[in-house]
Amino acid sequence: MNGKDRRGEKIGWLGGWAGAFCCVPILGIVFLAQGHAAAGIGGILLAALGMALVFVARPWRHPRTSYWKLMLAPFACYAAAIAWVFLCFGIERLREEGFNWWLLLPMASIFAVPFFVMGRRRWSDE
Repeated sequence: MNGKDRRGEKIGWLGGWAGAFCCVPILGIVFLAQGHAAAGIGGILLAALGMALVFVARPWRHPRTSYWKLMLAPFACYAAAIAWVFLCFGIERLREEGFNWWLLLPMASIFAVPFFVMGRRRWSDE
């Protein structure tokens, strides 16, 4: 199987990450509309950085690198985007409204799943 036969996987890599990051610039635009320029620009820049990292870490450009290594930078940027959301909404405000911080525990496991599922697989593996 050559690279041209794997179009669906390429679309899945880029489209999946784009779907993961799509809410970040949208929320950034909402913050801009509310007059929170720093928060809005920060979100838009985080999403742009995340997609740039996804583009740089395309597995077909690094066929011998394990997927988990390629996902580290985009996942780190995504984690930063989650932290950005908490900071923009205000941690104190979340506490006052009764946000259950234990809800973050399952999120941590969701982050870990791709690393275990993909393991040491590489693009060059057939």
